Amino acid sequence: MGWTLLIVLSFFSGLGMVGILLFWPVAERPSSARVSPFTVLESPQTPSGSNNADPVEARQGPMLAIVVGDLGYDPVRDADWLNIPARITLAILPFGPSSSTMASSAQDRGHCVILHIPMEPRDAVTDDQIEPYLMRTGMGRDEIAELLLRMVQEIPHAVGAMNHMGSAFTTDLESMEYFAEALSEREFFFVDSVTAPGTLGLSASRNANVPAVRRDIFLDDDPSPAVMRRRWNEAVSLAKKKGSALLICHGRRETLDVLSGLLPGLQKEGVRLVVVTELFDKLPFADGLARED
Repeated sequence: MGWTLLIVLSFFSGLGMVGILLFWPVAERPSSARVSPFTVLESPQTPSGSNNADPVEARQGPMLAIVVGDLGYDPVRDADWLNIPARITLAILPFGPSSSTMASSAQDRGHCVILHIPMEPRDAVTDDQIEPYLMRTGMGRDEIAELLLRMVQEIPHAVGAMNHMGSAFTTDLESMEYFAEALSEREFFFVDSVTAPGTLGLSASRNANVPAVRRDIFLDDDPSPAVMRRRWNEAVSLAKKKGSALLICHGRRETLDVLSGLLPGLQKEGVRLVVVTELFDKLPFADGLARED
């Protein structure tokens, strides 16, 4: 009898332990799955370094806009740019392995997202990845509009566009007229990166009532840190002189390192960092918004 009772008690005791193990709250443990570098782990917020001063005062003074291009084809490098401690404009090449996720994460973090549109250069195209999506001279109005539509569907976060290459396309009147019409239909603005001295970017945009601005300084056409710092100083001086300046650069890791070191000193210079849309006098888009050099 004693052994029987002991066995019964042991049986029910074991059931009780199993129940406790099954229903007792289990502490959270790190997932073994790798988190995508594009995953926003915190709630969306404006990147640090933004000006929290009075809204009226914050919109006064010289402005500097930075546009970073060539993003969308290197996921690891692109992810590094998402952590830049400033709100900037990111120009993303369409149809790349990280184009869509980069655009979404950039928007979540408060950056301005625009398309970086491959356009026909005067020299041969050496990048096979973008060659199929090149806007070429000789394309008809509908072809250009359709290609832009495909890019917008790939990156619906975009609010404007900048040319990638395009020394042949941006100097061809008919091509730029068709392109500006397509931008107008989508209420996009245009950033002319000025890859050719005879670019028609501003005039074509003005005729189509598309807000447009052209770059003032190319930060890293020479990737030397010393040269980049000199170009940065030129951009800051130009912003103080003219009231605003537009600086463009490649999405290189070396450029990110240099910029990250220069940005903290911008406020001391009395220059406000802005996204491209803030360079235009008024929004929504209105007639005649094209800024000359």
